[in-house]
Amino acid sequence: MNAPDVLINNEGTVFGFMPLTPKANCWFNENVETQPWLWLGATCVVEHGFALGLASGIRDAGLELA
Repeated sequence: MNAPDVLINNEGTVFGFMPLTPKANCWFNENVETQPWLWLGATCVVEHGFALGLASGIRDAGLELA
């Protein structure tokens, strides 16, 4: 198993996506439109309805999820 590029956490009412590598940070910058308030530190927080699509996009880009 490769080292993860993005760490995903189910926080109950939301999911947290934390880019762990420069490649993942670049992918987020190029592919995810967010507002500053969606970021808690290094973690992008999204509602459940957006989590599956975001995870699929990350995986389709060849990034490893954990």
